[in-house]
Amino acid sequence: MKRKSGVLLHISSLPGNYGCGSFGAEAKHFIDVIAASGFSYWQVLPFCIPDSFASPYSSVSTFSGNPNFIDLDILFSNGLVTRAELESARAVSPYSCDFGELHKTHMPILMRAAERAAADKTIAAKTDEFMASHPKIADLCRFLAIKSANGGKSWLEWTTDACPDKLLSAWRFIEYEFFRQWEAVLRYAHERGIYVIGDIPFYVSLDSSDVYFDKKEFQLDEDGRPAWVAGVPPDYFSADGQLWDNPLYDWDAMEKDDFSFWRERIGFMLELFDGVRIDHFRAIESYYRIKAGSENARGGEWRRGPGKPFVDMINDTAGGKLVIAEDLGDITDDVRSLLEYSGFPGMKVLQFGFLGCGDSSHRPHHYINNCVAYTGTHDNNTLLGAIWEMPPHVRDELFEYCGCPSDWNAARERVVKTVLASSAGLAVIPMQDILGYGADTRMNTPGVASGNWKFRVTRDQLDGIDKNKYRRMNELYARYRG
Repeated sequence: MKRKSGVLLHISSLPGNYGCGSFGAEAKHFIDVIAASGFSYWQVLPFCIPDSFASPYSSVSTFSGNPNFIDLDILFSNGLVTRAELESARAVSPYSCDFGELHKTHMPILMRAAERAAADKTIAAKTDEFMASHPKIADLCRFLAIKSANGGKSWLEWTTDACPDKLLSAWRFIEYEFFRQWEAVLRYAHERGIYVIGDIPFYVSLDSSDVYFDKKEFQLDEDGRPAWVAGVPPDYFSADGQLWDNPLYDWDAMEKDDFSFWRERIGFMLELFDGVRIDHFRAIESYYRIKAGSENARGGEWRRGPGKPFVDMINDTAGGKLVIAEDLGDITDDVRSLLEYSGFPGMKVLQFGFLGCGDSSHRPHHYINNCVAYTGTHDNNTLLGAIWEMPPHVRDELFEYCGCPSDWNAARERVVKTVLASSAGLAVIPMQDILGYGADTRMNTPGVASGNWKFRVTRDQLDGIDKNKYRRMNELYARYRG
Protein backbone atom coordinates (compact mmCIF):
# COMPACT_ATOMS: atom_id res chain seq x y z
CA MET A 1 0.00 0.00 0.00
CA LYS A 2 1.13 3.54 -0.71
CA ARG A 3 1.46 5.48 2.53
CA LYS A 4 -1.67 7.58 2.96
CA SER A 5 -3.85 8.92 5.74
CA GLY A 6 -7.52 9.63 6.27
CA VAL A 7 -10.18 11.01 8.57
CA LEU A 8 -13.14 9.10 10.01
CA LEU A 9 -16.36 11.13 10.19
CA HIS A 10 -19.89 10.07 9.35
CA ILE A 11 -22.22 12.20 7.21
CA SER A 12 -24.57 12.73 10.15
CA SER A 13 -21.72 14.38 12.09
CA LEU A 14 -21.14 17.12 9.52
CA PRO A 15 -22.22 20.72 10.26
CA GLY A 16 -25.56 22.03 9.05
CA ASN A 17 -28.69 23.94 10.03
CA TYR A 18 -31.24 21.12 9.98
CA GLY A 19 -30.33 18.72 12.76
CA CYS A 20 -28.13 16.32 10.80
CA GLY A 21 -25.17 16.48 8.45
CA SER A 22 -26.05 16.28 4.77
CA PHE A 23 -24.71 16.20 1.22
CA GLY A 24 -24.73 19.99 0.89
CA ALA A 25 -22.17 22.77 1.08
CA GLU A 26 -20.85 21.65 4.47
CA ALA A 27 -19.82 18.25 3.08
CA LYS A 28 -17.78 20.02 0.44
CA HIS A 29 -16.28 22.36 3.02
CA PHE A 30 -15.23 19.34 5.10
CA ILE A 31 -13.52 17.89 2.03
CA ASP A 32 -11.66 21.19 1.58
CA VAL A 33 -10.49 21.08 5.21
CA ILE A 34 -9.08 17.55 5.10
CA ALA A 35 -7.55 18.12 1.67
CA ALA A 36 -5.75 21.22 2.96
CA SER A 37 -4.57 19.15 5.94
CA GLY A 38 -2.83 16.66 3.66
CA PHE A 39 -5.20 13.73 4.09
CA SER A 40 -6.14 11.47 1.18
CA TYR A 41 -9.13 9.49 2.48
CA TRP A 42 -12.47 10.16 4.09
CA GLN A 43 -13.98 7.16 5.85
CA VAL A 44 -17.72 7.10 6.57
CA LEU A 45 -20.16 4.76 8.30
CA PRO A 46 -22.95 2.88 6.45
CA PHE A 47 -25.25 5.05 4.34
CA CYS A 48 -28.35 2.88 4.78
CA ILE A 49 -31.57 3.93 6.51
CA PRO A 50 -30.88 3.51 10.27
CA ASP A 51 -33.03 1.61 12.72
CA SER A 52 -35.19 3.10 15.47
CA PHE A 53 -32.09 3.57 17.63
CA ALA A 54 -30.38 5.52 14.81
CA SER A 55 -27.84 2.76 14.20
CA PRO A 56 -26.63 2.64 10.57
CA TYR A 57 -25.59 -0.98 11.17
CA SER A 58 -29.24 -2.11 11.24
CA SER A 59 -31.51 -1.14 8.37
CA VAL A 60 -34.57 -1.91 6.27
CA SER A 61 -32.17 -2.41 3.36
CA THR A 62 -28.46 -2.67 2.79
CA PHE A 63 -29.14 -0.99 -0.57
CA SER A 64 -30.84 2.06 0.92
CA GLY A 65 -29.81 5.68 1.44
CA ASN A 66 -30.56 7.59 4.66
CA PRO A 67 -33.08 10.36 3.77
CA ASN A 68 -31.69 12.55 6.56
CA PHE A 69 -28.57 13.09 4.44
CA ILE A 70 -30.52 14.72 1.61
CA ASP A 71 -29.64 18.41 1.67
CA LEU A 72 -32.73 20.60 2.01
CA ASP A 73 -30.97 23.70 0.68
CA ILE A 74 -30.32 21.89 -2.61
CA LEU A 75 -33.99 20.96 -2.82
CA PHE A 76 -34.87 24.59 -2.10
CA SER A 77 -32.58 25.81 -4.89
CA ASN A 78 -34.35 23.38 -7.23
CA GLY A 79 -37.78 24.70 -6.26
CA LEU A 80 -38.86 21.55 -4.44
CA VAL A 81 -38.86 22.98 -0.90
CA THR A 82 -40.25 26.29 0.30
CA ARG A 83 -38.55 28.90 2.49
CA ALA A 84 -41.12 28.26 5.24
CA GLU A 85 -40.32 24.54 5.17
CA LEU A 86 -36.61 25.30 5.54
CA GLU A 87 -37.27 27.48 8.55
CA SER A 88 -39.46 24.82 10.14
CA ALA A 89 -36.60 22.31 9.91
CA ARG A 90 -33.95 24.43 11.64
CA ALA A 91 -32.39 22.65 14.59
CA VAL A 92 -31.90 24.06 18.07
CA SER A 93 -28.45 22.55 18.67
CA PRO A 94 -25.62 22.29 16.13
CA TYR A 95 -23.69 19.86 18.34
CA SER A 96 -25.97 16.82 18.41
CA CYS A 97 -28.40 14.96 16.16
CA ASP A 98 -31.96 14.99 17.47
CA PHE A 99 -33.34 11.96 15.65
CA GLY A 100 -36.85 12.30 17.04
CA GLU A 101 -37.12 15.86 15.78
CA LEU A 102 -35.61 14.87 12.43
CA HIS A 103 -38.33 12.28 11.95
CA LYS A 104 -41.01 14.88 12.66
CA THR A 105 -39.58 17.60 10.39
CA HIS A 106 -37.29 16.20 7.73
CA MET A 107 -39.38 13.34 6.38
CA PRO A 108 -42.62 15.35 5.90
CA ILE A 109 -40.64 17.96 3.95
CA LEU A 110 -39.13 15.26 1.73
CA MET A 111 -42.57 13.79 1.12
CA ARG A 112 -43.86 17.20 0.00
CA ALA A 113 -40.78 17.67 -2.18
CA ALA A 114 -41.51 14.29 -3.76
CA GLU A 115 -45.06 15.40 -4.60
CA ARG A 116 -43.69 18.48 -6.36
CA ALA A 117 -41.04 16.43 -8.16
CA ALA A 118 -43.74 14.07 -9.48
CA ALA A 119 -45.02 16.90 -11.69
CA ASP A 120 -41.59 17.36 -13.29
CA LYS A 121 -41.28 15.01 -16.28
CA THR A 122 -37.49 15.32 -16.40
CA ILE A 123 -37.06 14.28 -12.76
CA ALA A 124 -39.60 11.50 -13.18
CA ALA A 125 -37.74 10.12 -16.20
CA LYS A 126 -34.37 10.24 -14.42
CA THR A 127 -35.88 8.54 -11.38
CA ASP A 128 -37.31 5.75 -13.53
CA GLU A 129 -33.97 5.33 -15.29
CA PHE A 130 -32.12 5.10 -11.97
CA MET A 131 -34.55 2.53 -10.58
CA ALA A 132 -34.36 0.42 -13.71
CA SER A 133 -30.59 0.16 -13.29
CA HIS A 134 -30.79 -0.46 -9.51
CA PRO A 135 -33.50 -3.11 -8.95
CA LYS A 136 -32.59 -3.66 -5.30
CA ILE A 137 -33.31 0.00 -4.56
CA ALA A 138 -36.57 -0.29 -6.48
CA ASP A 139 -37.41 -3.30 -4.29
CA LEU A 140 -36.67 -1.24 -1.19
CA CYS A 141 -39.08 1.50 -2.28
CA ARG A 142 -41.82 -1.05 -2.87
CA PHE A 143 -41.06 -2.66 0.51
CA LEU A 144 -41.33 0.69 2.33
CA ALA A 145 -44.62 1.54 0.61
CA ILE A 146 -46.15 -1.83 1.54
CA LYS A 147 -44.76 -1.54 5.06
CA SER A 148 -46.51 1.80 5.45
CA ALA A 149 -49.78 0.27 4.19
CA ASN A 150 -49.39 -2.26 7.01
CA GLY A 151 -48.97 0.38 9.70
CA GLY A 152 -45.19 0.09 9.82
CA LYS A 153 -45.28 -3.48 11.10
CA SER A 154 -42.64 -6.09 10.35
CA TRP A 155 -43.26 -7.98 7.10
CA LEU A 156 -43.84 -11.07 9.25
CA GLU A 157 -47.07 -9.41 10.43
CA TRP A 158 -48.30 -7.96 7.14
CA THR A 159 -51.91 -8.52 6.22
CA THR A 160 -51.74 -6.92 2.76
CA ASP A 161 -49.22 -6.65 -0.04
CA ALA A 162 -50.92 -3.57 -1.48
CA CYS A 163 -48.40 -0.97 -2.64
CA PRO A 164 -49.81 2.59 -2.48
CA ASP A 165 -48.76 4.42 -5.66
CA LYS A 166 -48.26 7.77 -3.94
CA LEU A 167 -45.94 6.34 -1.30
CA LEU A 168 -44.06 4.28 -3.86
CA SER A 169 -43.51 7.35 -6.02
CA ALA A 170 -42.33 9.36 -3.01
CA TRP A 171 -39.80 6.78 -1.89
CA ARG A 172 -38.50 6.36 -5.43
CA PHE A 173 -37.82 10.11 -5.65
CA ILE A 174 -36.27 10.25 -2.15
CA GLU A 175 -33.85 7.43 -2.87
CA TYR A 176 -33.02 8.78 -6.33
CA GLU A 177 -32.30 12.22 -4.85
CA PHE A 178 -30.11 10.71 -2.13
CA PHE A 179 -27.83 9.00 -4.62
CA ARG A 180 -27.86 11.96 -7.02
CA GLN A 181 -26.67 14.31 -4.29
CA TRP A 182 -24.01 11.87 -3.08
CA GLU A 183 -22.68 11.51 -6.62
CA ALA A 184 -22.01 15.27 -6.68
CA VAL A 185 -20.17 15.14 -3.34
CA LEU A 186 -18.05 12.19 -4.45
CA ARG A 187 -17.14 13.99 -7.67
CA TYR A 188 -16.12 17.07 -5.65
CA ALA A 189 -13.94 14.89 -3.40
CA HIS A 190 -12.16 13.33 -6.37
CA GLU A 191 -11.47 16.74 -7.87
CA ARG A 192 -9.60 17.60 -4.66
CA GLY A 193 -7.67 14.36 -4.37
CA ILE A 194 -9.87 12.83 -1.67
CA TYR A 195 -11.11 9.24 -1.91
CA VAL A 196 -13.98 7.86 0.16
CA ILE A 197 -14.14 4.57 2.06
CA GLY A 198 -17.58 3.14 2.77
CA ASP A 199 -18.67 0.55 5.32
CA ILE A 200 -20.55 -2.71 4.76
CA PRO A 201 -22.32 -4.18 7.81
CA PHE A 202 -21.88 -7.93 7.57
CA TYR A 203 -25.44 -8.91 8.46
CA VAL A 204 -28.81 -7.49 7.42
CA SER A 205 -31.99 -7.02 9.45
CA LEU A 206 -34.81 -9.57 9.49
CA ASP A 207 -37.37 -6.83 8.83
CA SER A 208 -35.76 -5.70 5.61
CA SER A 209 -36.35 -5.77 1.90
CA ASP A 210 -33.13 -7.82 1.66
CA VAL A 211 -34.73 -10.72 3.52
CA TYR A 212 -38.30 -10.18 2.28
CA PHE A 213 -37.33 -10.48 -1.39
CA ASP A 214 -34.53 -13.06 -0.94
CA LYS A 215 -35.73 -15.40 1.82
CA LYS A 216 -33.97 -18.37 0.25
CA GLU A 217 -30.59 -16.76 1.03
CA PHE A 218 -31.18 -16.93 4.81
CA GLN A 219 -31.60 -19.57 7.50
CA LEU A 220 -35.35 -19.23 8.09
CA ASP A 221 -38.14 -21.64 8.95
CA GLU A 222 -41.34 -22.04 6.90
CA ASP A 223 -42.86 -19.00 8.63
CA GLY A 224 -39.87 -16.85 7.78
CA ARG A 225 -38.49 -16.82 11.32
CA PRO A 226 -34.90 -17.64 12.30
CA ALA A 227 -34.13 -20.39 14.80
CA TRP A 228 -30.64 -18.97 15.27
CA VAL A 229 -29.44 -15.36 15.12
CA ALA A 230 -26.16 -13.49 14.84
CA GLY A 231 -23.96 -11.93 17.50
CA VAL A 232 -20.56 -12.22 19.11
CA PRO A 233 -19.42 -13.83 22.37
CA PRO A 234 -18.30 -11.88 25.44
CA ASP A 235 -15.42 -9.53 24.65
CA TYR A 236 -13.80 -6.21 25.55
CA PHE A 237 -17.02 -4.34 24.79
CA SER A 238 -19.51 -6.52 26.66
CA ALA A 239 -19.32 -9.20 29.37
CA ASP A 240 -22.54 -10.76 28.00
CA GLY A 241 -21.42 -10.62 24.40
CA GLN A 242 -23.49 -8.84 21.78
CA LEU A 243 -26.86 -10.25 20.70
CA TRP A 244 -27.52 -8.66 17.30
CA ASP A 245 -30.60 -10.73 16.38
CA ASN A 246 -29.83 -10.61 12.64
CA PRO A 247 -30.85 -13.63 10.58
CA LEU A 248 -27.96 -15.83 9.45
CA TYR A 249 -27.06 -16.46 5.83
CA ASP A 250 -27.67 -19.85 4.28
CA TRP A 251 -24.12 -20.16 2.98
CA ASP A 252 -24.79 -23.40 1.08
CA ALA A 253 -27.60 -21.75 -0.88
CA MET A 254 -25.52 -18.63 -1.46
CA GLU A 255 -22.55 -20.57 -2.78
CA LYS A 256 -24.78 -22.45 -5.22
CA ASP A 257 -25.77 -19.19 -6.92
CA ASP A 258 -22.20 -17.85 -6.77
CA PHE A 259 -23.01 -15.47 -3.89
CA SER A 260 -25.19 -13.34 -6.16
CA PHE A 261 -26.69 -11.32 -3.29
CA TRP A 262 -23.26 -10.40 -1.99
CA ARG A 263 -21.85 -9.77 -5.47
CA GLU A 264 -24.59 -7.25 -6.10
CA ARG A 265 -24.10 -5.74 -2.66
CA ILE A 266 -20.35 -5.22 -3.03
CA GLY A 267 -20.73 -4.01 -6.60
CA PHE A 268 -23.31 -1.48 -5.45
CA MET A 269 -21.07 -0.24 -2.62
CA LEU A 270 -18.15 0.20 -4.97
CA GLU A 271 -20.33 2.39 -7.18
CA LEU A 272 -20.70 4.70 -4.19
CA PHE A 273 -17.18 4.56 -2.79
CA ASP A 274 -13.55 4.16 -3.76
CA GLY A 275 -13.09 1.37 -1.25
CA VAL A 276 -15.03 -0.42 1.47
CA ARG A 277 -14.53 -1.78 4.96
CA ILE A 278 -16.23 -5.16 5.45
CA ASP A 279 -17.46 -5.31 9.02
CA HIS A 280 -17.03 -8.54 11.02
CA PHE A 281 -14.65 -10.23 8.57
CA ARG A 282 -14.08 -13.10 10.99
CA ALA A 283 -17.58 -14.46 10.23
CA ILE A 284 -16.34 -15.37 6.75
CA GLU A 285 -14.14 -18.00 8.41
CA SER A 286 -16.52 -18.91 11.29
CA TYR A 287 -19.68 -17.22 12.50
CA TYR A 288 -21.22 -17.19 15.96
CA ARG A 289 -24.84 -18.23 16.26
CA ILE A 290 -27.18 -17.79 19.23
CA LYS A 291 -30.51 -19.49 19.83
CA ALA A 292 -33.31 -17.09 18.87
CA GLY A 293 -35.01 -15.68 21.95
CA SER A 294 -31.88 -15.83 24.12
CA GLU A 295 -31.40 -13.09 26.70
CA ASN A 296 -27.71 -12.61 25.86
CA ALA A 297 -24.96 -13.99 23.63
CA ARG A 298 -23.16 -16.12 26.20
CA GLY A 299 -24.57 -19.48 25.14
CA GLY A 300 -23.83 -19.30 21.43
CA GLU A 301 -21.73 -21.57 19.26
CA TRP A 302 -19.37 -21.25 16.30
CA ARG A 303 -20.16 -22.56 12.82
CA ARG A 304 -17.99 -22.72 9.72
CA GLY A 305 -18.37 -19.73 7.37
CA PRO A 306 -18.11 -19.56 3.56
CA GLY A 307 -14.31 -19.22 3.60
CA LYS A 308 -12.09 -18.95 0.54
CA PRO A 309 -14.79 -19.14 -2.16
CA PHE A 310 -16.44 -16.08 -0.61
CA VAL A 311 -13.12 -14.23 -0.44
CA ASP A 312 -12.51 -15.09 -4.10
CA MET A 313 -15.89 -13.60 -4.97
CA ILE A 314 -15.06 -10.37 -3.12
CA ASN A 315 -11.74 -10.00 -4.91
CA ASP A 316 -13.35 -10.72 -8.26
CA THR A 317 -16.11 -8.17 -7.68
CA ALA A 318 -13.84 -5.48 -6.21
CA GLY A 319 -11.58 -5.53 -9.25
CA GLY A 320 -8.55 -4.21 -7.37
CA LYS A 321 -10.36 -1.52 -5.35
CA LEU A 322 -9.50 -1.16 -1.67
CA VAL A 323 -11.21 -3.69 0.62
CA ILE A 324 -10.50 -3.39 4.35
CA ALA A 325 -11.17 -6.39 6.56
CA GLU A 326 -12.47 -5.59 10.05
CA ASP A 327 -10.58 -8.39 11.75
CA LEU A 328 -11.19 -7.36 15.35
CA GLY A 329 -12.59 -9.41 18.21
CA ASP A 330 -12.10 -13.13 18.79
CA ILE A 331 -9.49 -13.84 16.11
CA THR A 332 -8.03 -17.32 15.58
CA ASP A 333 -5.13 -18.61 13.49
CA ASP A 334 -7.67 -19.77 10.89
CA VAL A 335 -9.02 -16.21 10.58
CA ARG A 336 -5.47 -14.86 10.26
CA SER A 337 -4.75 -17.42 7.56
CA LEU A 338 -7.90 -16.43 5.63
CA LEU A 339 -7.01 -12.76 5.90
CA GLU A 340 -3.55 -13.47 4.51
CA TYR A 341 -5.13 -15.47 1.67
CA SER A 342 -7.46 -12.59 0.85
CA GLY A 343 -4.73 -9.98 0.55
CA PHE A 344 -7.02 -7.45 2.28
CA PRO A 345 -5.46 -5.07 4.78
CA GLY A 346 -6.67 -5.78 8.30
CA MET A 347 -7.24 -3.25 11.08
CA LYS A 348 -5.06 -2.16 13.98
CA VAL A 349 -6.50 -0.02 16.75
CA LEU A 350 -4.02 1.68 19.02
CA GLN A 351 -6.47 1.82 21.92
CA PHE A 352 -6.66 -1.99 21.89
CA GLY A 353 -2.88 -2.06 22.29
CA PHE A 354 -3.22 -0.41 25.69
CA LEU A 355 -6.05 -2.23 27.41
CA GLY A 356 -3.37 -3.35 29.84
CA CYS A 357 0.40 -3.52 30.08
CA GLY A 358 2.39 -5.98 28.03
CA ASP A 359 2.84 -6.60 24.33
CA SER A 360 -0.09 -6.52 21.88
CA SER A 361 -0.44 -6.82 18.11
CA HIS A 362 -2.28 -3.48 18.23
CA ARG A 363 0.85 -1.64 19.38
CA PRO A 364 2.41 0.24 16.47
CA HIS A 365 5.74 -1.60 16.47
CA HIS A 366 3.81 -4.63 15.14
CA TYR A 367 2.06 -2.80 12.28
CA ILE A 368 2.83 -3.96 8.76
CA ASN A 369 2.34 -2.03 5.55
CA ASN A 370 -0.76 -4.01 4.57
CA CYS A 371 -2.96 -2.79 7.39
CA VAL A 372 -5.10 0.21 8.29
CA ALA A 373 -4.22 1.78 11.63
CA TYR A 374 -6.64 3.77 13.80
CA THR A 375 -6.33 5.62 17.08
CA GLY A 376 -9.88 4.31 17.62
CA THR A 377 -12.99 3.40 15.63
CA HIS A 378 -16.62 4.51 15.85
CA ASP A 379 -17.09 1.85 18.54
CA ASN A 380 -14.25 3.12 20.74
CA ASN A 381 -14.08 5.94 23.19
CA THR A 382 -12.34 9.03 21.86
CA LEU A 383 -8.58 8.96 22.34
CA LEU A 384 -8.67 11.67 25.01
CA GLY A 385 -11.58 9.90 26.73
CA ALA A 386 -9.72 6.60 26.66
CA ILE A 387 -6.58 8.20 28.12
CA TRP A 388 -8.66 9.69 30.93
CA GLU A 389 -10.27 6.33 31.77
CA MET A 390 -7.09 4.22 31.62
CA PRO A 391 -5.69 2.83 34.86
CA PRO A 392 -2.76 5.07 35.81
CA HIS A 393 -0.11 2.39 35.19
CA VAL A 394 -1.47 1.70 31.68
CA ARG A 395 -1.63 5.43 30.93
CA ASP A 396 1.97 5.80 32.07
CA GLU A 397 3.02 3.00 29.74
CA LEU A 398 1.17 4.60 26.80
CA PHE A 399 2.85 7.93 27.52
CA GLU A 400 6.25 6.26 27.78
CA TYR A 401 5.64 4.29 24.57
CA CYS A 402 4.74 7.40 22.58
CA GLY A 403 7.20 9.72 24.30
CA CYS A 404 4.33 11.85 25.58
CA PRO A 405 4.64 15.04 27.61
CA SER A 406 2.69 15.37 30.86
CA ASP A 407 0.05 17.66 29.30
CA TRP A 408 -2.81 15.38 28.27
CA ASN A 409 -3.86 17.23 25.17
CA ALA A 410 -0.26 17.37 23.97
CA ALA A 411 -0.06 13.65 24.77
CA ARG A 412 -3.14 13.02 22.63
CA GLU A 413 -1.40 14.68 19.69
CA ARG A 414 1.76 12.65 20.26
CA VAL A 415 -0.30 9.43 20.15
CA VAL A 416 -1.82 10.55 16.82
CA LYS A 417 1.70 11.16 15.54
CA THR A 418 2.71 7.67 16.64
CA VAL A 419 -0.03 6.14 14.49
CA LEU A 420 0.88 8.36 11.51
CA ALA A 421 4.56 7.44 11.91
CA SER A 422 3.83 3.69 11.98
CA SER A 423 4.45 1.29 9.10
CA ALA A 424 0.71 0.95 8.39
CA GLY A 425 -0.04 1.70 4.75
CA LEU A 426 -3.10 3.72 5.71
CA ALA A 427 -3.60 5.61 8.98
CA VAL A 428 -7.12 6.85 9.80
CA ILE A 429 -7.85 9.32 12.59
CA PRO A 430 -11.40 9.98 13.88
CA MET A 431 -12.33 13.65 13.76
CA GLN A 432 -12.82 13.69 17.54
CA ASP A 433 -9.15 12.77 17.97
CA ILE A 434 -8.02 15.48 15.57
CA LEU A 435 -10.05 18.02 17.52
CA GLY A 436 -8.95 16.63 20.88
CA TYR A 437 -12.44 15.92 22.23
CA GLY A 438 -13.38 13.80 25.22
CA ALA A 439 -15.72 10.92 25.97
CA ASP A 440 -18.85 13.07 25.62
CA THR A 441 -18.32 13.03 21.85
CA ARG A 442 -18.06 9.25 21.55
CA MET A 443 -20.00 8.01 18.52
CA ASN A 444 -21.15 4.59 19.75
CA THR A 445 -20.96 2.32 22.78
CA PRO A 446 -21.51 -1.31 21.65
CA GLY A 447 -24.16 -3.16 23.62
CA VAL A 448 -25.86 0.10 24.65
CA ALA A 449 -28.99 0.73 22.57
CA SER A 450 -29.68 4.41 23.21
CA GLY A 451 -27.71 7.65 23.23
CA ASN A 452 -25.43 6.80 20.31
CA TRP A 453 -24.68 8.23 16.85
CA LYS A 454 -25.39 11.83 17.92
CA PHE A 455 -21.98 13.50 17.62
CA ARG A 456 -21.71 16.51 15.31
CA VAL A 457 -19.11 19.17 14.55
CA THR A 458 -19.63 22.80 13.60
CA ARG A 459 -17.98 24.76 10.83
CA ASP A 460 -16.15 26.86 13.41
CA GLN A 461 -14.69 23.71 14.95
CA LEU A 462 -13.52 22.45 11.57
CA ASP A 463 -12.06 25.83 10.70
CA GLY A 464 -10.19 25.82 14.01
CA ILE A 465 -8.12 22.81 12.93
CA ASP A 466 -4.48 23.75 12.35
CA LYS A 467 -4.38 22.53 8.75
CA ASN A 468 -0.73 23.44 8.27
CA LYS A 469 0.22 21.36 11.30
CA TYR A 470 -1.57 18.26 10.04
CA ARG A 471 -0.30 18.78 6.53
CA ARG A 472 3.23 18.91 7.93
CA MET A 473 2.60 15.69 9.90
CA ASN A 474 1.47 13.98 6.72
CA GLU A 475 4.51 15.29 4.86
CA LEU A 476 6.88 14.32 7.68
CA TYR A 477 5.60 10.73 7.81
CA ALA A 478 5.40 10.39 3.99
CA ARG A 479 1.60 10.29 3.90
CA TYR A 480 0.97 13.56 2.12
CA ARG A 481 -1.42 13.14 -0.78
CA GLY A 482 0.57 15.39 -3.15
